[in-house]
Amino acid sequence: MESGYGQTPPVSAPATPGTPGGPLFTSLRIDSLSYSDRKSMPRCKCLPVDAPSLGAPHSCFTDFPAPDISLTRKLGAEFVGTFILIFAATAGPIVNEKYSGSESLIGNAACAGLAVMIIILSTGHISGAHLNPSLTIAFAALRHFPWAQVPAYILAQVSASICASFALKGVFDPYMSGGVTVPSVSTGQAFALEFLITFNLLFVVTAVATDTRAVGELAGIAVGATVMLNILVAGPSSGASMNPVRTLGPAVAAGNYTVIWSNHVRPEAFVARCCLLGTQGYLNYSRGR
Repeated sequence: MESGYGQTPPVSAPATPGTPGGPLFTSLRIDSLSYSDRKSMPRCKCLPVDAPSLGAPHSCFTDFPAPDISLTRKLGAEFVGTFILIFAATAGPIVNEKYSGSESLIGNAACAGLAVMIIILSTGHISGAHLNPSLTIAFAALRHFPWAQVPAYILAQVSASICASFALKGVFDPYMSGGVTVPSVSTGQAFALEFLITFNLLFVVTAVATDTRAVGELAGIAVGATVMLNILVAGPSSGASMNPVRTLGPAVAAGNYTVIWSNHVRPEAFVARCCLLGTQGYLNYSRGR
C-alpha cells in the first residue's frame, strides 16, 4: 500500500489455530519419554488452550487431576487381557481341528490378531496391555516400565494363560492338543522362524508404543495386523507363538511339552531388548536431525 510518506510494508498478524489460512493444530511434538520423565510430567485431563514446550506451565479450559492407576487395577486389566488373548488364540486352532479345518489358517490368524487389537484398545490405557512377559521385561530394561512391577505382571500373565487354557480344556477336552504350539519342522527351523517373527512383532510394538509420532491411537490395529501377518507366515511351521505364555498355558493344560524349549524358552526376551534398543536408538537419531 502506498501513502504520501512512501511505501509501507504490509503487516500481517501471525496465523492462529482456527482462523482461515492458519494451521488446524499447533506444532507441538511430544516424543518418547522414559518412565521417570513421564512420571514427572503434569498429569491432567484437559482441553489445552496453548501448546507450550515440555516442562513449561500449561493452561486448560478445564483441568482435572488424573489419579494414578493402582497396581491392582493394572494387574486386573493385564490378567483379563491375557486371558482373552490366550483363550481366543488357542480356541481358533482347537475349533479348526474339531471341525475339520473350518477355521483355516486365515481364521486362526484372525482370532489372535483381532484379540490383540481389541485388548490394546480396551485395556491399553490401564495396564499398557503388555500380554507378553518378554515385552514387559524389555520395556523395563529401557525404563519405559518400573522394574518393581515386572514380577507381578509376569505372574498375572502366566496365571491368566493357564486359567484360559484349562477353561478351553473343560470345553474342548478331547481336542485340547490342537491348541498346543508344537513345531512341524525341525527344531532349528522353528527357532529361526520364532526369532524372526518375534523380531517383527517387537519392532512394530516398539515403533508405535514409544513414540507418539507413529500411529497413535491406531497402535492396536498395527500390532494386531502384525500378529496376523506372523501367524500367516509361520503358523503351520512353528505355531507362531511369539509369546512364552501362549505356549506355556496350553502345554500345561494338555500335558504336552514336546520341544517346548524351542517354542517356549525362546529368544524372545533377547529379541525384545534388541528391537527396543535398536529402534530407540534410531528414533533418538531421527529426533536429533
